[in-house]
Amino acid sequence: MKTKSLLFICTLVLTIYPSSAQENLEDILAAGVADAKRFASAYMGPGFDGAVHNTANGWVQSAEVKKPLKFDISVVGNASFIKEDQKSFLLDENDYNNLYFRNGPNAQGVATAFGENDPDILVYAEVTDPTGQFTEEVEFFLPQGLASADLNILPTAFLQARLGIFKATEVKFRYFPKIEREDVETGVLGFGLQHEFSQWLAPENTFPVALSGVIAYTNLSGNYDFTDDEIIDGDNQKFNVTQNSWLFQLQASTKMKIFNVYGGVGYVSGTSEFDVLGTYRVEAGIPLVENTATFTDPFSIDQKTSGLRASIGVSLRLAFFGLHADYNIAEYNTASVGVHFGI
Repeated sequence: MKTKSLLFICTLVLTIYPSSAQENLEDILAAGVADAKRFASAYMGPGFDGAVHNTANGWVQSAEVKKPLKFDISVVGNASFIKEDQKSFLLDENDYNNLYFRNGPNAQGVATAFGENDPDILVYAEVTDPTGQFTEEVEFFLPQGLASADLNILPTAFLQARLGIFKATEVKFRYFPKIEREDVETGVLGFGLQHEFSQWLAPENTFPVALSGVIAYTNLSGNYDFTDDEIIDGDNQKFNVTQNSWLFQLQASTKMKIFNVYGGVGYVSGTSEFDVLGTYRVEAGIPLVENTATFTDPFSIDQKTSGLRASIGVSLRLAFFGLHADYNIAEYNTASVGVHFGI
């Protein structure tokens, strides 16, 4: 179970490596649905934001567009850098109905999907028997995050292509095939449009800098099938995540044949939806604030992300082969590199 959970937390924040821990997220249902949703929102929130910013990156490496029927195929990698304040959040018992720390004060900093609880943080919830006469405490550890596996960046990689379709305009495509690994499945699909309006301002060879506008969309979908038979039992248990990110950017670049500098300013907008699906049964009894120990499709989380960004980069072109590297400044700063082949 743990290995699968490590992989899924990376899916949620859009990595493709089994590298962190989230083995106890579903256990918080022992505290009740409202507490589980509140905790999951705070725990996953930075991951959702980081993934939206990350997937909006790597779309454009030049303000010049391809001429009609000319194309370029690329492998692009992104790495978003995680700040310290994105690795933890304050969990206050007073904000929860039935979730308590076993040790320490009633308000403590705990790991987000990017953080680490070192040492592990033990919490408990209270449950009753069906008659309501007897109460029992159920203990479990809070989930870890990427830092517990010494991962302090958010890496992604995509296969991309761009094609000139008519004067001053090209279309873009992004793809990562749906891959199932240890009950975790994730895939990426995206498309974009870039128009070089500097071609309309002056003859193409007389204007030293290209100017263009870019609109790009990326969809991430992933799911994790599991059944936890320790604290929470059940059937057909699954976490689903769907993310949509949009990039709107103004881009400028030099127009030299081999080496070029490019940069731009833009706006990122996106949504994240996280669904906890299936049947979940608290084995020890009924959570103190609930009237049943069984929950079906207990909750969903919807989150919106937006922010400004600025980028600067360089590109090298030798015949049909090219390289690029750039850096983007935003809520999650991101570096991008890529290898390009085309005509």
